[in-house]
Amino acid sequence: MSENGGHLADAEFTTTAAGYAAALAFLNARGHVIAIGVEGTSSYGAGFTTAARSHEHPVVEVYRPDRAERRRIGKSDPIDAYAAARAALSGRASSTPKDATVAGIRALHNAARSAVKARTAALNQITHILFTAPESIRARFRHLNGTDRTDALARLRPAGDAVHVAVLTALESLARRVKELTAEHEGLTRALGSEVTTHNPGLRAAYGVGPHTAAQLLVTAGGNPERMGTEASFAALCGAAPVPVFSGRTNRHRLSRGGDRAANAALYRIALVRMAGDSRTREYVARQTTAGRTKEEIIRAPETGHRPGDVPLPDHHGHRPGHRGPTAPTAVQEHHAHPRRPRHFGLWPTAISNLERGLRHDDELASTYRDWLNAA
Repeated sequence: MSENGGHLADAEFTTTAAGYAAALAFLNARGHVIAIGVEGTSSYGAGFTTAARSHEHPVVEVYRPDRAERRRIGKSDPIDAYAAARAALSGRASSTPKDATVAGIRALHNAARSAVKARTAALNQITHILFTAPESIRARFRHLNGTDRTDALARLRPAGDAVHVAVLTALESLARRVKELTAEHEGLTRALGSEVTTHNPGLRAAYGVGPHTAAQLLVTAGGNPERMGTEASFAALCGAAPVPVFSGRTNRHRLSRGGDRAANAALYRIALVRMAGDSRTREYVARQTTAGRTKEEIIRAPETGHRPGDVPLPDHHGHRPGHRGPTAPTAVQEHHAHPRRPRHFGLWPTAISNLERGLRHDDELASTYRDWLNAA
């Protein structure tokens, strides 16, 4: 595509080293390359992205085409290619692709997650089989739960009539599978913890950040988190940035439904762990509970830049029929009349602020976290 948005040429290439070289030669033959827009730089487009960047071509991440536009003009490889080129040319796509240095962490994290899913499926199968098993089998294992039941089933020696043998064989097989998957997950978790600690020891040392939580945040940020210039950009990436929903005299924000939902869940787990075990966070929760807020509101209520405990949080969620929460004091109402855009929600400022800084400046994370605790 030309500088003015005109179509120059399009072609298809194989996803091999030879194909990448041919694609780059095709681009260079059409003139000076300003930018290359690639959809899926961390997945299906990772190979071409690496090849293009090795030749010092600027590559930008292009998100999938707008669904309304796709319904209107159709779907094909040339259409998608031109859409990516237009996004890169217009500046609508400007994100720097993620670095590949966290590829190992991503692989271990995905393998561990799949082991948990398979283990859960096997445990559910055991439960369902026991629901319909003969009464003698049900009575034998009815009072066992968790690891005790799995261990007992794994030691079974099927005997009896055909039905009993078949059911006991299935239960034994599933129990052995559960034990194998448990051992596999523990091994992957150890490897993942070692890899994450080596890659970013400050993040791993932060309170409430376990191996899987740290891995998810690193995968979301990529190996080059400097592409996130501010704390707000990291909050938006994690789906924790408030979204304005102003209309007429209605002046409020709502939770974001976008962003990386896995990273969003990781921040939520961090908040829950700190609510349970961190003294400063528990004091903050106690103050907000006394003010009449629920646990969900404490975690997700908009944070407008004030330190927790400075002033009550303004009610950015507006009036809700039947809502029995406390009425905001006059000072808070005056503040609400001239609102500032919230940066992120509730207890998440702690996680977002420190994790974002820690991802970019590893050696500063511990001191930054302590400073926040002292200020809270």
